Amino acid sequence: MHKLLRLLIWSIVSLGGVLALLVPAMRRGEQVNALWLVVAGGCAFAVSYRFYSAWLAAKVLAFDDNRATPAVTRADGKDYVPTNKWVVFGHHFAAIAGPGPLVGPVLAAQFGWLPGTLWILIGATLGGGVHDAVVMFCSTRRDGKSLGQMIREEVNPFLGFIAMISVLVIMTILLAVLGLVVVKALAESPWGLFTIAMTIPIALVMGLWHKGGGSVRAVTVFGIVTLLLSVWGGKFLGAWGLESWFRHGPVTLAWSIIGYGFIAAVLPVWLLLAPRDYLSTFMKIGTVAVLAVAIVLVAPVLEMPAVTTFIKGDGPVFTGAVFPFVFITIACGAISGFHALISSGTTPKMLERERHIRVVGYGAMVTEMLVALMAIIAACSLKPGEYFAVNAGMAKQVADASDPATRDALAAKVVPQIAAVSGFPVTPEQMKKLAHDVGEENMVGRTGGAPTFALGMAQMFHRVFPGEGLMALWYHFAIMFEALFILTTIDAGTRVGRFILQDFLGNLWKPLGDTRNTGASVLATALLVGAWGWFLLQGVADPLGGINSLWPLFGIANQLLAVIALCLGTTVLIKMGRTRYAWTTAVPLVFLTAVTFTAGLQKIFGTWPAGKFGFLDIARDRAAKVAAGSTDAKLKVEIFNNYLDAAVAGFFLLMVAIILAGSIREWIKLLTGRKQPVLRESPYIAVTGP
Repeated sequence: MHKLLRLLIWSIVSLGGVLALLVPAMRRGEQVNALWLVVAGGCAFAVSYRFYSAWLAAKVLAFDDNRATPAVTRADGKDYVPTNKWVVFGHHFAAIAGPGPLVGPVLAAQFGWLPGTLWILIGATLGGGVHDAVVMFCSTRRDGKSLGQMIREEVNPFLGFIAMISVLVIMTILLAVLGLVVVKALAESPWGLFTIAMTIPIALVMGLWHKGGGSVRAVTVFGIVTLLLSVWGGKFLGAWGLESWFRHGPVTLAWSIIGYGFIAAVLPVWLLLAPRDYLSTFMKIGTVAVLAVAIVLVAPVLEMPAVTTFIKGDGPVFTGAVFPFVFITIACGAISGFHALISSGTTPKMLERERHIRVVGYGAMVTEMLVALMAIIAACSLKPGEYFAVNAGMAKQVADASDPATRDALAAKVVPQIAAVSGFPVTPEQMKKLAHDVGEENMVGRTGGAPTFALGMAQMFHRVFPGEGLMALWYHFAIMFEALFILTTIDAGTRVGRFILQDFLGNLWKPLGDTRNTGASVLATALLVGAWGWFLLQGVADPLGGINSLWPLFGIANQLLAVIALCLGTTVLIKMGRTRYAWTTAVPLVFLTAVTFTAGLQKIFGTWPAGKFGFLDIARDRAAKVAAGSTDAKLKVEIFNNYLDAAVAGFFLLMVAIILAGSIREWIKLLTGRKQPVLRESPYIAVTGP
């Protein structure tokens, strides 16, 4: 009777999730309540974690809790540290949940709420969660080795060398741009900078306290209380005479982030990185949980249609058809190659038991799925005209204007054009009132996704907690919240990048690959931080520089990393004798390869819309204008940047194509018996003690 009741309950949950998507998706010309998406997300989370992740753990990967993890066998008190699974979950979630689940779904909302929602729910449960858990399992069984090193040992040494180079180049640019986003968010913002800066001493106290024998519960309570006090206290910096201490320009902040990245990657993981990410996770999950409650209480209507006319590819936010660019744009909200770097970086060096991979690897991914779902709801609950006025690329000139008079004049001209192009009504007066409500001078052309998410969140919170001036408070809290999301990705990413760089340098001189060697660790960290720090400073000094021009490539590069990781996962499953389960990684691999290579080739060679989409087409268009006599200096910059974009995209596609072809060759040899499967797992050491 008990089993029958459970079957009935889970059948109802599964059916409820399907209906929560099917019913609103079939409505045409009617407004849809956001609660439908909340129910669908909750059901997808519950069913996928309860059943699919359990099946993966028991049958596909067969976790062995009697096998000691590298955190135990190689414990050094610095990088390899056995850590409570919820602390590891906090660190891992904080590290993987960067700007992707917030910004990506917001930008993809130009297609309507339905395409993005479907990909978030399906991609995360059947692709992203599997991707993260499989890579974490492989690394845990191999002393916490990096993605490139595992490909070298399990697939092919040459392919591993290519993978290491590709990963390092991608990470360098990715970390630089993440740093640039944080700088732009916190520049001249004392409140936000104060709150984020306070997380560092709070984390140090938490780490020392826990290391000295303090219970996780007591340390957690201390961290949460002091974090909330920091958020609240930032409001009074002016009254305390401390505002000038935390009001800094972009260059100062860039150097501060560079210094922080170096220190966080060198210090023992238990002292700063793990407790700070654990602390950040409470703010992240807590804020998203409050947002979810606000959505339930407010029950907002999704103002954006289920599907817009921009699925064809001529959207004002970004160009590109719904296939393949909804998948590329959402990125981390569904599946992300960057997660593979964390899953084969810091996290496997902290796991106490193999069974914790389920909650940390798969569980953190489907939690991030819910964050992405909240982001798409926040964006689609805005008035569509306002959404496009904030995000349309043609409106960026308004945000770039230096003085209010010029900005107002440009807004009066551009906003009606946006209304005409998007097909949704919006006026300059409407946008001016919106900016006033959130305490900003302007909201037109605030592209990038982050301001839109903050705007949607602020409106939700304001409807639950109304009050004079509180709309501005909620908006700036949301901006600070997003900056914290991104910064925790930078510190963990830098540490992971250090491991990858040491793997690479170890091939040149073995002592440089020893992560226990302090000198080697400091050198590798300095090289990596110096690389992304240089690009960061270039981006801060010159907004039209190369680092900004590479932004369109990040989604493609991120997904290509996932292709590399899934190649490894499929190879390992075949070698383990679980070929019948290899479809769990092979199906996402095939789909992601088709999507990402299509997007990459389109971005390089695409010619529609003319002069707006393909890198080479844009470069030729700008070159023709220069040849016709144009003296606009920006045109030459655009020509160089787009040729550079095309070259970088081509390089990544070529590298991943080589890795994919080499992996397929390896699979054929293994499956036909031409090569005996040899797993490069670390020696089996049984767990001792409880």
